[in-house]
Amino acid sequence: MRQKIFLIICLLTFALQTQAERSYTKKIAATDSGISYTGRVCAGNDGSIAFDWSGTYLQTDFTGGGIAVEISDTQNDYFNVFIDDKFTKKIQVNSQKPIRIVLAEKLSKGFHRLRLQKCTEGNQGRTTIHGFYIADQGKTAPVKHKQRLIEVIGDSYTCGYGTEAGKEENFKVETENCDQAYGCIIARYFNADYVLVAHSGMGMSRNYGDKEMVSKNNMVERYLRVFDESSAPAYDFKAYHPDLVTINLGTNDYSTGKGPSPSTYADNYLKMIGQIREHYGDVPILCITPHSAQAPLLKSLEEVRTRIKDMDKVYMASAMPDIVDYDHDMGANWHPNYQGQRKIAMTLIPRISQIMGWPLEDKIVR
Repeated sequence: MRQKIFLIICLLTFALQTQAERSYTKKIAATDSGISYTGRVCAGNDGSIAFDWSGTYLQTDFTGGGIAVEISDTQNDYFNVFIDDKFTKKIQVNSQKPIRIVLAEKLSKGFHRLRLQKCTEGNQGRTTIHGFYIADQGKTAPVKHKQRLIEVIGDSYTCGYGTEAGKEENFKVETENCDQAYGCIIARYFNADYVLVAHSGMGMSRNYGDKEMVSKNNMVERYLRVFDESSAPAYDFKAYHPDLVTINLGTNDYSTGKGPSPSTYADNYLKMIGQIREHYGDVPILCITPHSAQAPLLKSLEEVRTRIKDMDKVYMASAMPDIVDYDHDMGANWHPNYQGQRKIAMTLIPRISQIMGWPLEDKIVR
């Protein structure tokens, strides 16, 4: 009897999978004009799109009642799926060969909006989008970019490291979610698009635990790349032009009881500001004091403050002391959970409003 039940379940599962594949037979290339990407991506000669930076996302408006993606990954990444601006599920991609995953089905007639967001970071893998499948009579249309765009440069705090974990848990890749980190929260509040240029453990000068005070592959170097985890190709800074750039780096520079001199840290900070100015002109730059900053980092940030005081449109944002509480606001390995990240966002939103002239709105920060 049990064998018969098991056989029936297997047959039903196969039938449902087969039906899903039959429902979406019209292939749309990843490079099709109906697909919009936000972030640093690289188009392949075969019509694919590859990327690895945390938070990179694609959008499309589609008809036909459902949509599937053909996707592969060099390692193990997770993605948030949003339909009509509502989160529906998180999917895992750990196949180096292209696989087809149904993202939405049985939707009502008319256009629906898909947003697929990489919620894990570059060291978890490089993703390739090989195409999409929709119903034979389905259509796709590009999603217009929002009027505001924020580029967020940072480390694990920006990547949402362990935001979905409990305070006693060690980090697991499935608990990382950049969408629950302050950068994405701020972007949602101001109805802005965003690009994250962030990697856990990286510093402005020194990476976490490094013996050298100026590390190889620190964020000053990574900032010039298309791919977080590869020095080539170089990024041409043409995919987008931000209205605001925020920098939140320094925690890793002074990790494990060591760190660069204030002068060395400030030298690298000014180098990054120079890179931003070279490619984006006089875009406003907000230099954020990390919420967990201790005396050595605070001293170095004072050096930065001194050096930028005569620069136009370069600002500082100070942290609110002890705002992230260990008992309630911690995720994995002393990193803020979603509630802690919301608190960080709330301290920065008024400063951004003042700098940009973007009005505060009567809505929940989430």
